[in-house]
Amino acid sequence: MEIDELHCMLALTRMAASNPSFALQLYRQWDSALAVYEHRDEVARMLGGSMARRFSDQHEWNEALGKADAEVTFTKKHNIRILQMGQPEYPQRLNECVDAPLVLYYMGSADLNAQRVVSIVGTRHITAYGRDCVQQLITGLKAAGVLPLIISGLAYGVDVCAHRNALENGMDTIGVLAHGLDELYPPRHRDTAKEMLHQGGLLTEYMTQSRVDKINFIRRNRIVAGMADAVVLVESAAHGGGLVTANIANDYNRAVFAFPGAVGAPYSEGCNQLIRRNGAALITSAADLLESMGWQTEAELQKAKKNGIERSLFLDLTDEEKLVVDVLDQCGDLQLNQLSVKTNITIGQITALLFQLEMKGVVRPMAGGNYHLLH
Repeated sequence: MEIDELHCMLALTRMAASNPSFALQLYRQWDSALAVYEHRDEVARMLGGSMARRFSDQHEWNEALGKADAEVTFTKKHNIRILQMGQPEYPQRLNECVDAPLVLYYMGSADLNAQRVVSIVGTRHITAYGRDCVQQLITGLKAAGVLPLIISGLAYGVDVCAHRNALENGMDTIGVLAHGLDELYPPRHRDTAKEMLHQGGLLTEYMTQSRVDKINFIRRNRIVAGMADAVVLVESAAHGGGLVTANIANDYNRAVFAFPGAVGAPYSEGCNQLIRRNGAALITSAADLLESMGWQTEAELQKAKKNGIERSLFLDLTDEEKLVVDVLDQCGDLQLNQLSVKTNITIGQITALLFQLEMKGVVRPMAGGNYHLLH
C-alpha cells in the first residue's frame, strides 16, 4: 500500500465524506494531504472535536488508505481520471468554494475549464413548457455562436433534457453524478451517458461502491453550481432540488437566472419565488442570458479580428480593463475565476472585460482556460 499525495488525498476525502469542508480545511492547513497524514497526531490537538480525533487515529487512516489503493487500481483499469485539487485539469472555478471536493473522478473528453460554463437545472417532472425553454435556450446560444460547456445532473426531467439538447447542438455536456463511476443512475439514461463520454463526460466526487443515498444528490448540487459561470433554473416546485442548486450558486456568487412561469403552475413556483426574492434574474431567451453575462458572439470576435483590430501603442482602456491587465502583468497567465478573485470583479464582468481586451489585441485565451497578456 502506497502512502503518497494521491493515496492520502483519497483517504482524506473518504474519512471526511460527511463533511467536505473539514477535509478542505485540513488540506489547506498543511498544504497537502500527505502532510495531513504525516501530522496526524497534531490534528486533534490543534482543531479539537470528534471529526479531528478521527484524523489522529492510525487505524482509520489504514482502512482509508487501503480503500484508496483499491480505488487507484480500479481507475487505472477503467481509464478513469482522478482530478486532484491543485492540478490544471481540476475545475478551477471550484477552488473558490469553501466546500469543494479535494478529488473528482472523471470520464470524458470535455475541458472542465472551458471559457464559458452554464449549468441548467430544474424539476424531474419537466413539462412541455420546460422542454421548450431548454431547447430554445440551447439552440439560441448555438445560433449566437456561443457554445458553452453545459452541466447538469443526468437526472430525469430538466437534467437529461439539457444534456440531450446540448448533444444535438454540438455542445460538450457534463453529468455530475451522485455515486461512483462503477454504476449509473438512473439506468434509463445509459445511452445518453455513453454519448456524453465522447462529447462531454461524467464527473463525480464519489468512490466506487458508494451507496446511492439521497444526501449524495443534495451534495452534488454544490459541484453543479460551483463549476458554472451561470446557473439557469428552468422549472422548479416551491421546494425543488433545482432551487437548492440555485441558492448554492448565489452563495458562491455565481450568476443565477430563472425562466418565469404561469401563476399557480406547480413547477414554476420555485422559479417565480426566486425571481421575486431577487435570487435570480428573469430570462426568457438565450439573448437575455448573453446580454446579462456580457457574452458576445464568436462571430463578432472573428469579424473584429478580420477587420484588423490589434493592440496599438496608445490603448484606450477603462479602469477595470487596466486592472485586469495589471494583474496579468504581475501574475502571468490566469484563469477566469483566478482573475475574478484577484481583481474582486464578478465572473460575468470579467468575461465581458476579457472579450473587450481580446478584441483590442491585449489578451489571448490559451489552452486550459488561461488568459495570456500580449506584450
